[in-house]
Amino acid sequence: MIDVLQIAAFNAAYSQAIDSDSLEQWPMFFAADCHYRVTHAENEAQGLPAGIVWADSRDMLVDRVAALREANIYERHRYRHVLGMPLLKSATSDTAEAQTPFLVVRIMHTGETVVFATGEYRDRFVRQEDRLLLAERVAVCDSTVVDTLLALPL
Repeated sequence: MIDVLQIAAFNAAYSQAIDSDSLEQWPMFFAADCHYRVTHAENEAQGLPAGIVWADSRDMLVDRVAALREANIYERHRYRHVLGMPLLKSATSDTAEAQTPFLVVRIMHTGETVVFATGEYRDRFVRQEDRLLLAERVAVCDSTVVDTLLALPL
């Protein structure tokens, strides 16, 4: 049975990959056939499928990282994730649904530190080859105001 401790450990490793600038590891937290979306609470409440970021496969996530490394130009910064305890909505031995609150702080190359995003992950997990992976992660941000510097994954 997938439990809350496994999901908390997964989320810790996920956020560490982003926060430590190991972005090439980030897509490996997802199943090959996955869905990743960043949106805000109003869109989600209204059932609007479009988001700020949208990907429907691990390959799209790999492309996103490649674009960040090679093509996109943005001011250098990093994140620090602070995650709450996951709320396990349902679980079997091979699947789980959970919600996890997050706070992401952005640290600019100048040292300026600001709260960048707050919200919750709405996740659907699958176990494949004895690994827990995300089949779906929807990062629902609390604010409808989106910073144009949303380059790194949440």
